[in-house]
Amino acid sequence: MDERIRFITHQGKQVLLVDVSYCSAAELLKVSRSVPLEVMTEPLSSVLLLADFTGAEFDRAAITSLKESTVFDRPHLKKSAWVGTENLPQVFYKHIKDFSQRDLPTFKTREEALDWLVKD
Repeated sequence: MDERIRFITHQGKQVLLVDVSYCSAAELLKVSRSVPLEVMTEPLSSVLLLADFTGAEFDRAAITSLKESTVFDRPHLKKSAWVGTENLPQVFYKHIKDFSQRDLPTFKTREEALDWLVKD
C-alpha cells in the first residue's frame, strides 16, 4: 500500500485515508491511480474514505486521474469525504462530481470529515 494511502481508526471504525496533502500534481496523479487498486480489494459498499488535498497542486492530468479514480472505486465506497479542497478550482470539483456521479462532501478539517464519515 502506498504510504499516502492507509487505514486509520476513528471512533472504532476503519477509515481509508488518502493523504495527498502538499503533493505536487505529479505526486497526486501517482497516488490517485493507486486508490482504486486499494479500494477494489474491499467488499462492496464498505469503505469509508477520507481524501485530504490540503496544499496539493492540480493540473489537467491529476484532475483526469481523480475523475477516473472516483468512478472505479465508487461501488466499494460506503461514504467519502474530502478536506483541503481550497486549491481545487470549483469547476474541476464539479466536473469530478458530475463525471463520477458521486456525492463528494467537503469539510474544513479532517476531524469534521472523520466525525461525519463514522456517523450512521
